[in-house]
Amino acid sequence: MSRLARISLGLAFTMALLPPFVFAQKPSPPTPPPSNPQPTSPSQPINPGSLGSQPTASEGDFVMFLAGKVATDDGSKLPNNVMVERVCNARVRQQIYTAPAGDFSMQLGSQIDSAMDSSADESSQSAVPGKFAVTGIPRQELAKCELRASISGFQSPVISLVALDAYSKSVDIGTIVVHRNAKVEGATLNAAAYKAPKDALSAYLKGLDAARSGKLLSARKYFEKAVQVYPAYAHAWFQLGNVLEKSNDSEAARTAYIRANTADAKYLPPYLSLASMAFHAGNWTEVIHFTDSILALDPFKDLTGYTMELDPYACAEAYFYNAVANYNVNDFADAERSALKAEHLFAPSPQLHLLLAELFTRKGDYVTAISELQIYLDLDPHAKDADSVRTQLAKLQTQNSSAPTKN
Repeated sequence: MSRLARISLGLAFTMALLPPFVFAQKPSPPTPPPSNPQPTSPSQPINPGSLGSQPTASEGDFVMFLAGKVATDDGSKLPNNVMVERVCNARVRQQIYTAPAGDFSMQLGSQIDSAMDSSADESSQSAVPGKFAVTGIPRQELAKCELRASISGFQSPVISLVALDAYSKSVDIGTIVVHRNAKVEGATLNAAAYKAPKDALSAYLKGLDAARSGKLLSARKYFEKAVQVYPAYAHAWFQLGNVLEKSNDSEAARTAYIRANTADAKYLPPYLSLASMAFHAGNWTEVIHFTDSILALDPFKDLTGYTMELDPYACAEAYFYNAVANYNVNDFADAERSALKAEHLFAPSPQLHLLLAELFTRKGDYVTAISELQIYLDLDPHAKDADSVRTQLAKLQTQNSSAPTKN
């Protein structure tokens, strides 16, 4: 279960942390495009003064829909919450959920694109809010973009949009076939948990069964017995910490997590739990310390000798904690780096885009900040702070439209 905290954006664009973090409810999958899609107005009102002139290129030079399907290479069922991302110049420009079977239809030039054109080029004359909201996106600008799927536990190929159909406004890009992540050589998952002495292992396994059944008191007794028999049992200390934390015994849980790391410094999950506890306590120095212990290891490089048990989602959670902590100690460069890595590993997090919007606003990059706020509202349109976010979005759009054009 995710323990990311919700970030709320106030009218003055200051951030407040409101635990616990909850992902936005998954929206209904988009309706497949008609064979000859008619231009539609964007769902959100746009300030007419910020629209700029309408595109003059011929209608055939614009693409309005990208449709396709996501499937696994082994034919297994897709996980829930599969997303397809359009990435342009290494920046995520649009995100949509697939249908349960993997089908998707991405409408281009919608509100989510109104803050920045597909090229993600700040100096582009087309970086005007809402410019392509009716017609789609110019085919030549989509040549700078790629599509990919975002699924925890899977790797996705990148689909180039260079060679699009030369005429159709609705383009079928085919199937994005994702591959299940293979186990990294040397990065053991659970083997170490079963190398304990017989009596300790027996108590540990009984504790796992009790915890899965919600019998926290029994689970605690079994895990305590396991570490009593085998004090260096890192996995048992970690599971004991989980049970204690669920029982609202935070201090004892923290002690158990620290004992887990003392027993095995290369066992990484307790670091994330400790980072989470420090995060909710607002102890940013500790958050940075514990997350740095995880992020010092690139999860896609050599992990020989380390026990991960952390999927890309968990690594994204660590990056998110690290980004917010660095933001709160005014290290905005490190905050931005960690936030962008979290976005790459696990994109569908509304609060992550809110944080990125704040960071880009501080840099004076209003175009990208506008885009991040649009993504936030698209992912969580009914958020409690949605009205204040829309107010800030309107202010940024006004500031951006009045800013001098870069040469």
